[in-house]
Amino acid sequence: MKKLVRLGMLTPSSNTILEPVTSAMLQDLPESSAHFARFPVTEIALSDSAFAQFDELAMLKAAALLADCRPNTIGWNGTSAGWLGFDTDERLCAAIEARTGVKACTSVLALNEIFMHKGIVRFGLVTPYCDNVQTQIADNYRHAGFDCVAERHLDQQENFSFSQISADDIRRMVREVATAKPQAITIFCTNLRGAPLAAELEAELGIPIYDTVSTVVWKSLRLAGVDTSRLTGWGSLFQENF
Repeated sequence: MKKLVRLGMLTPSSNTILEPVTSAMLQDLPESSAHFARFPVTEIALSDSAFAQFDELAMLKAAALLADCRPNTIGWNGTSAGWLGFDTDERLCAAIEARTGVKACTSVLALNEIFMHKGIVRFGLVTPYCDNVQTQIADNYRHAGFDCVAERHLDQQENFSFSQISADDIRRMVREVATAKPQAITIFCTNLRGAPLAAELEAELGIPIYDTVSTVVWKSLRLAGVDTSRLTGWGSLFQENF
């Protein structure tokens, strides 16, 4: 019997996409399972109340509950560091590991790792977020040395509403961004139905598509010592080996 691998995932309370998508990804890995803990998140905005949703203490409480099931890893399956700053995820991972003794990762830090290892400096950004959130994400990436050469967003704020965005709308935004010929495109929201579209869009456009549910699953599996190339049908990311 193969050693069982349990992936813990911190989940925004109003998210309805990342749990079924993460579980679907792991169907090719029968020894692996995903386990989720929620904390309150209902809106994405640049306001004090919206920032407070990502208070480290609330996230640590959820991580501590996940630790009870003895996971191999705990991942923050969310993109808040995109507008709050990448250092917030770095501190969160350190705090989770100190509190639980479990290796930690995040969607955004995994994406940044992929960009660095692949030499990606020109990327396209697809999100459902509001204008000012989108601008802040692009600014944070620019300051880190990554140039957002094209973007599309839907100017929405309610986190639940992101799950209602159709696959066709996501395809349209990705195709429009692709006209700028970025080195990669990220679908940057874990409550969008982007991950199931990655393989087909890569085949159509010839550009790597990095969805942020996929990035944290990829990194979690790598930390757990799982060969991600066994996971097929979800895009080129899972065939990467660095």
